[in-house]
Formats: sequence, C-alpha cells, structure tokens
Amino acid sequence: MYDEDVMEDASENSDEITSEQWQEACWVVISAYFDEKGLVRQQLDSFDEFVQMNVQRIVEDSPPVELQSENQHLGADMENPAKFSLKFNQIYLSKPTHWEKDGAPMPMMPNEARLRNLTYASPLYVDITKVVTRDESINEKIYEKVFVGKVPVMLRSSYCMLSNMTDRDLTELNECPLDPGGYFVINGSEKVLIAQEKMATNTVYVFSMKDGKYAFKTECRSCLENSSRPTSTMWVNMLTRGGGGGKKTAMGQRIIGILPYIKQEIPIMIVFRALGFVSDRDILGHIIYDFDDPEMMEMVKPSLDEAFVIQEQNVALNFIGARGAKPGVTREQRIKYAREILQKELLPHVGVSEHCETKKAFFIGYMVHRLLLAALGRRELDDRDHIGNKRLDLAGPLLAFLFRALFRNLLKEMRMTAQKYINKNDDFALDVCVKTSTITRGLAYSLATGNWGDQKKAHQSRAGVSQVLNRLTYTATLSHLRRANSPIGREGKLAKPRQLHNTQWGMVCPAETPEGQAVGLVKNLALMAYISVGSLPEPILEFLEEWSMENLEEVSPSAIADATKIFVNGAWVGIHREPDQLMTTLKKLRRQMDIIVSEVSMVRDIRDREIRIYTDAGRVCRPLLIVEDQKLALKKKHIDLLKVTNKK
Repeated sequence: MYDEDVMEDASENSDEITSEQWQEACWVVISAYFDEKGLVRQQLDSFDEFVQMNVQRIVEDSPPVELQSENQHLGADMENPAKFSLKFNQIYLSKPTHWEKDGAPMPMMPNEARLRNLTYASPLYVDITKVVTRDESINEKIYEKVFVGKVPVMLRSSYCMLSNMTDRDLTELNECPLDPGGYFVINGSEKVLIAQEKMATNTVYVFSMKDGKYAFKTECRSCLENSSRPTSTMWVNMLTRGGGGGKKTAMGQRIIGILPYIKQEIPIMIVFRALGFVSDRDILGHIIYDFDDPEMMEMVKPSLDEAFVIQEQNVALNFIGARGAKPGVTREQRIKYAREILQKELLPHVGVSEHCETKKAFFIGYMVHRLLLAALGRRELDDRDHIGNKRLDLAGPLLAFLFRALFRNLLKEMRMTAQKYINKNDDFALDVCVKTSTITRGLAYSLATGNWGDQKKAHQSRAGVSQVLNRLTYTATLSHLRRANSPIGREGKLAKPRQLHNTQWGMVCPAETPEGQAVGLVKNLALMAYISVGSLPEPILEFLEEWSMENLEEVSPSAIADATKIFVNGAWVGIHREPDQLMTTLKKLRRQMDIIVSEVSMVRDIRDREIRIYTDAGRVCRPLLIVEDQKLALKKKHIDLLKVTNKK
C-alpha cells in the first residue's frame, strides 16, 4: 500500500516543470500564443463580430418602412388608401468584388485595389419583404438579395480573400506572407482604425469634488447593449455642508439626484417615492441594508426630512414632471411624462420594460449606499484612470456606430422616394428606391478622411479615428495596428491621464508613447494583451438563476447586508450566500469553455462583498497561467503537446 503512494507521488512530481526547464517552457507557451493569435487578432475579431452579428442586429432592429398613398387626384376612395410596408430580414455579404466598366463582376484582390486605387469592399445584400394592403386584400412579396451598398473589408479577416491562404498562395498573389492584415484599403491607400478609449458604461463611480456645491458625486452612465440610444447619465450627489447658495441650514448634507431630461435636481427620497416606495422604512431598506448602523442613518436623515412634505407616489411623480424639459399642462400629463422618464430614460441598462421599479430602486439605493460609504470614508473613491474602468472601441463598435446612422439615412431616403412613386402611379419598384451609394459612400468617406460621423455634420465628428498605415518599417506597421487613443484634448496640461497607471501593467506598453503634447494619451497595447469582442450575458444570467442566486425582486432588504451582491455588466441582478463556491464554479466553467466564454471577466471583491461579471466588448485582457494549491496547473505533458503542434 505504502509503495504505491510513493510511486504516484513520484509520477506527479516528474510531470512538474523544474526551474531549469522553466525558461524553455515559457517560450513554448508564448510562441504558441502568438501562432494562434498573431499581433492584430483584436482588430480582426472585432471586425468579424461586426459583420457576423452587429450588421444583422442593426438591420433587424430597424422599424419597417410604413407608407400609404396620399393621392387626391386618382379618384381612389380616400377611406381606405393602399398601405405599403417594407421589412428588412436576412443580410448577406459576399467576398470582395469589383465591377469592371462593362458591368462584369470580378473577384478583387487587395493588391489590385492598392495598385488601381480602388476600395477593397464587399457587396451587402438584404432580403426585403414588401407587404401591400389594398381593399382588404394583402399581397406579400419577398425580394431576395437586394443590393444595398458596399462594406469595406479588413484584410485577413474571415471575409477577406486572403484568410486561410498558405504562404505560397499569398506570394503568388503579390501579398507578403508576413503582413498581418488588420487594416482597410480605401481608394488605394491603407487605413487603420485606431482603438478609441472611453469610460466604461453602466458602472457606478464615486468622485469627490474639490470645490463647488457638491461634496461627493456618484455617476452612472447607463446605456443599453447593442442599441442606438445615446447614453443617459444619472447622478446622485451630496451637497456640501453649507447646502447650495451659501445659506447655512441646520439640515446637514442633503442628497439629490440629477435625472436625464429633468432640469432641476430632485431630492433622492422623492425619486424613491416616485418609483412607488413610499414609507421611510422601505426607502431606507433599499439604501442602508443594515439598520444597526447609526452613522449611516444619521447621514440620510436630512434627506428624509427634506422630502417629508411629499408622501405619495403621484405627488412625487407630479413634482418630477413639473420640473421636466416640457412640463405638461395638466397634472395627468405631468405624471405620465414623469412615469415615462422613470421607465425609459432612467438607468436603461437595468430595464426599460414596465415593471422594473424594484430593480431600479435597488440600483439607485446602491448608488446612494456607495455615496455614503465614500462620505464616511469606508470605501475609497473610484479612479478614472484605472484600466478596469476603461473600454477600447475597436473597428467593430466604431463601424457599427457608423453603419447604424447610415442605414437610418438609407431608410429615410427610401421612404421619400417610395412616397413620390406611390403618389405618382400608386406603386413603386423596390430597386429604384434603394439608394446604394448612401452606405457605400458613407463608410468610405469616414474611413478615408478619419472624420467619424455624418459627412454633413463634419465639425461634430471625431477626427483622426482612421489613419494612413505607417509603412516606414515592419515594426512601425505592427505598432500602428495596436495603437489606442484617448479622446482628451491635447491642449490640456492634465497630468493624471498621461501618467503610467499601476493597473496598466501587462496591458499597455510602458515605453511606447509619442513624446510631446500627446504623451501618455496615445498608448500601445502590450504584445500579449487582447481586447474582448463581447458576448451575450443571457447564458450567465440563466446559470446564476439555477445556482441559487436570489433575485432582487424576491429579496428582503435586510438579507442584503451579509450576502454578496452580483453584478452582470454593471446591472445588479441579485445576491448570493455562498460567494466562494459560486466563484469556483464560474471559474471552472470558464476554463472548460462551457456556458461561459473564455473572455468573460469575473472579479470577486471580498471586502466590499461584490461579484462583478463583465461580458461587454472593449475590455483589455491578458493571458495568465493558472496556479492551484501553490502549483502550476501547466505540466510537462502540455508543453510536449505544444512543441508537437508548433513544429507542424
């Protein structure tokens, strides 16, 4: 019996990597990583995600074009005019094609595009369903593969001619096998999309204000995943001791909320009452989870006293509606306006459907809770320069933003043209109405000039998003393809955003940044860093439901104090009693690539009792070796397997 144990032990140890072999083993892993990923994988994956998912989503989300004949002269009965409706369905993108002068389509190669000053682009086709309703009869016709425009293709992405080609084939096509791709060819010049840095949305940040009427400021920039709606920001602020306007009040520090589309600040308790939480005890339960905390109770007292006069939901809604952008005339209109704002504009990422009041109240309560923790000095303030609070917009999100606007313009032009034809001869031909140059020219214009946005509003759009690829040396090219830019004015002498931040270790190159005015604002990704393309949060939410996460709707506020809060993409989804067990399971699933994609980030904040899970696009990630019980999970057998595949 004893001997067998010793044998097993010895065999386990022999599979460990010794310190002599460590150096070699490391490089085997690193070269395997680069063989699989290459240096511009983040650009290619982002573009593929755009073409495979985002374009389809944008086309499907667009409302159908509804038309009806407005003709007075044709003597048609005006009671029931003919109605037309156009709905867009499946999209198709073929390989890059070029139409010669005689109209014959030819497959296009990137090198030909460079030499002949063409744009390397693929035609985009859409299935359109046209429904005509005339005198009770409904006539439906599906037009298959209607050409709507050309989309520039990123070299070496999965829609490019060069993807999956061998070195030999590439050489025959006059393409360098060492060229990494990741750029576009627009009118013969090579263009790169520079990653654009932005603050992460849907996250709660607490900042202290130096001087001004607020002592602390909590903000949450909320925006719906994959939607065209602009971000709506909500602030929860704590006034300085003097209260606004210098008149000393005996009230202490009041807490107010600033809601989207509401001109004045609203006392935070009134927001809770408008959401339908009326009694003081109810409201405090959503803010302070533990009633035995005298310091916190004292902090919210002034706010409760201030809102004492308003004790009903409708009164609170009226209070908010009266301060709106367009105050309603009657009380009913005001209440309806306030209700709509609370449902649709306030924290849309928590929910925009009818019954999200509980979730929203808990989320606002959490914002106030964070504000109080910061004011009491129990939790440090957030850092704007922390790389975890930043997202990088790559080719995918940038092109999606552009395509969304252009597609909307296309629909607008279609509606106008079709309406003209309907008024003239009571029907219209589809192919005449689709103006293909809208999308083709719009995308090419932005990629060619770098002005990211509508051509008509050129002064509003961001400049310098797309740049001419630097071909001075091979390394200059690689560096240019991994560049990131912070959209902060170059004039500002701000030191903070330019400094090297601790959290950028392993994510951003500490040395490569231009000197002079742009120092530290233009960064380069570290060689092994990768940028997430984003995945759907639904599977994770379903999994959490099964794994005994308690939903916010069913939780009693007193239970929150000792449980761990779970956030998915910034939205608070529930609480859990066994966080360590849950984290172990989640990590195991991620490592088996089961349910959870490998690029999902999961953080357990033990001190603040939070688990944060992120599935959104634009997070900077890097590969790590797994250690279990102080031992590497990477064994000799893995290294040997990698060596075999590397040799192939």
